[in-house]
Amino acid sequence: MVNNIFVNLPVVDLERSKAFFAALGFTYNPQFTDEKAACMLVGPNIFAMLLVEPFFQTFIKTPIANAHQSTEVLLGIGLESREKIDELLGIALAAGVIENREPQDHGFMYSRAFHDLDGHIWELIWMDPSVVQ
Repeated sequence: MVNNIFVNLPVVDLERSKAFFAALGFTYNPQFTDEKAACMLVGPNIFAMLLVEPFFQTFIKTPIANAHQSTEVLLGIGLESREKIDELLGIALAAGVIENREPQDHGFMYSRAFHDLDGHIWELIWMDPSVVQ
């Protein structure tokens, strides 16, 4: 089985991206953070590696997708309540990003999504624990 998940995301301005995600409450592992990369703690054994584009490019042979023009991935994060989703999205919007779509409310599941500073789409999801087994 998988021990850890590392999602690698290209970013233009690492310090700006770190500040943005820190405002949302994320922290960083300083052991794996430097001027080229930041290891953002998303959850137990789940990490987002924010990599400056030239460094990201060293891991791939194809061009880096422009996430402002196309979608390469949707990053879904489960949160503990609808209120937490609205709170986090409010912070993100105040930091200047845009909401990706209208909120989706299915009763047992609620979600909202935003584009981060580099265009990556983050979905914030709550599911009623009494429905999820």
